[in-house]
Amino acid sequence: MVAFKFLDRGIGLCSTIVLARLLAPSDFGLIAMAMMLIAALQLLFAFSFDVHLIQKPDAGRAEFDTVWTFNVLFDAIVAIVLTGVAHFMAGFYREPRLEAVIYALALGTAINGFGNVGPITFRREMRFDREFKFMFGKRMAPVLVTIPIAFWLHSYWALVLGQLTGSVVSVALSYYMSSYRPRFSLQKRAELFHASKWLVINNILAFLNGRAADFVIGKFAGSAGLGLYTISSEISTLPTTELVAPINRAAFPGYARVAHDLALLRNSFLEVISMIALFAVPAGLGIVILADLLVPAILGWKWQGAVPLIQVLAVYGVLGALQTNIGYVYLAVGRPRLITLVAIIQFFVFMAVLLPATWYRGATGAVWAFLGTAVLMVPVNQLLITHQLKLSVRGYCARMWRPLVAGMAMLLALDALKGTLQPGHATHALVAALLFCIVAGALVYSVVLYLLWRLSGRPEGSERACLIQFERLMRRAGVVVSLG
Repeated sequence: MVAFKFLDRGIGLCSTIVLARLLAPSDFGLIAMAMMLIAALQLLFAFSFDVHLIQKPDAGRAEFDTVWTFNVLFDAIVAIVLTGVAHFMAGFYREPRLEAVIYALALGTAINGFGNVGPITFRREMRFDREFKFMFGKRMAPVLVTIPIAFWLHSYWALVLGQLTGSVVSVALSYYMSSYRPRFSLQKRAELFHASKWLVINNILAFLNGRAADFVIGKFAGSAGLGLYTISSEISTLPTTELVAPINRAAFPGYARVAHDLALLRNSFLEVISMIALFAVPAGLGIVILADLLVPAILGWKWQGAVPLIQVLAVYGVLGALQTNIGYVYLAVGRPRLITLVAIIQFFVFMAVLLPATWYRGATGAVWAFLGTAVLMVPVNQLLITHQLKLSVRGYCARMWRPLVAGMAMLLALDALKGTLQPGHATHALVAALLFCIVAGALVYSVVLYLLWRLSGRPEGSERACLIQFERLMRRAGVVVSLG
């Protein structure tokens, strides 16, 4: 799953870089407005039935068919509502182009509803190799369509047609990859609604906490401001939250299997959270210090206004990455109410900060609202998870301090290194300086982390796991090395 996410986000990053140079910020903002509306309507039916299918070991055809039937019905309803409100939303945002975009994406939403539910078994049975192939195929299709059309039209329609292509390919691939053939059935509707009622509330709150800023920025700053924020968020959280997502995706079935044993669950959580910190901390801090090189080198000088947004959101991404796995523990032990409680608290704190900040400072105020809320929620999350797992503060910090110290050492080294570089304004020189800094930062982080691990007595954990994998790779390449 981590390998896929590296590949997936690498493809996404290349696509974003190309499209950012071909399209204007307002084009990205326009699509973000439409996608936000679709996501908001889908929340009305966001029951996360796949979670129930993974948790219930004896779920059979009746459950799977009922989930598929609900998906078809719910997405059809969303598509109809989208068609009805398209004209109103275009007037609300004072963006005439939005109406046609919503009509096109409504069609894609209806198509998505017919996707096969069979691939859910890939995760339930922990067959992540098949999950890899399925998700990779879904990812490549829209990219192969969007970029050529963008070169041809230099228009936001490239993004729209890419989304439509992705919907069609996703549905087709779901039937090709899985032999399961769903049928219309509502036999298990009562069971599914009962099991998923809390997840609906959690999904709504997660949307409000994560996407409410899109609505506010789009209204106050227009499509250009929203486009700037959208790309900033995409770049800044790319190696943190997106890298963490596959770890969480793979960890949840494991948590569900050991939920009955507190000691095993606690150890699994610590292993996962330390692995997340190992990757998320250097990635996020690296973006903070290299943003002023990254933006002109990758996106171009017309995106220079994104630099401060990316720096703030990168710090937010690190904090979010270190907290995001907690909710999967609550799901595994059957306590989704805790997720709801945290989300409610976070929503009210976020909205209290977001509205005035965005009103006065636009997109800049919004990103600071994200970061401020994340900082305030850290003690709340830590208090609840330590109580749930009977986890000591010392035990938690023992897994976290080495990546944090190594990350700060990398930050200081890169800051000093940047001062010696004079890349100028040429794109090739900026790219060369950026790549040099990335390699240097990775080297500093790895060496400091390894030394800290050795000085700590070579404890079990993510460092040892990574070293074992590295040694295996070296042996396959014919090189014998021993670092553990």
